[in-house]
Amino acid sequence: MAVSSNMANRFAFATALRGLLMLLAGIYAVFWPAQALTVLVLAGGILLVIDGLLGLWSLTFGGGKSGNYWFDVVANVLSLILGVLILISPWIATVLTATFLVYLVALSALIVGGMQIYIIIKERDSYARIWPVLLSGAIYVLFGIALFLAPLFSAVLLVVFSGILLIFFSFGLFGWAWRLHKIGKAVESV
Repeated sequence: MAVSSNMANRFAFATALRGLLMLLAGIYAVFWPAQALTVLVLAGGILLVIDGLLGLWSLTFGGGKSGNYWFDVVANVLSLILGVLILISPWIATVLTATFLVYLVALSALIVGGMQIYIIIKERDSYARIWPVLLSGAIYVLFGIALFLAPLFSAVLLVVFSGILLIFFSFGLFGWAWRLHKIGKAVESV
């Protein structure tokens, strides 16, 4: 498929715009991580309200019936209620959501680390060196304990780390937008 210079320039603009939005989100997450976490939870609350409303609308007017009518009604009503509760008290919802997710990650880290340590000790005859796996398991366990001890601080650190990644990825998008712009210029000159 031949690419016109106009299309390449539109793709370049859209890619650069994505990069700019990613850069701004990354800077916001790095400098104001607690507020960024609250914004993410608010966005989730808005999505839950929209999902609940559209689901109920679909069941009522859209003919979207799955055979489990009452299950669908209850699921959509619960989605709507949860979204409204998040929007009413976003800070409490943020604390509860972040704490819950960090505890899930901490629990999985403890389980994975414990399994690594148990299996490498149990089957140590099958391995040439066991210390790398033991070290990995110990790091997982320590990571899980640290998350359990400071869940909100851990959530804020994860948001900052995500913001740094967003900033790095935005530069990749800027580079890709520049390449698309150059392709558009090359097509235009032909």
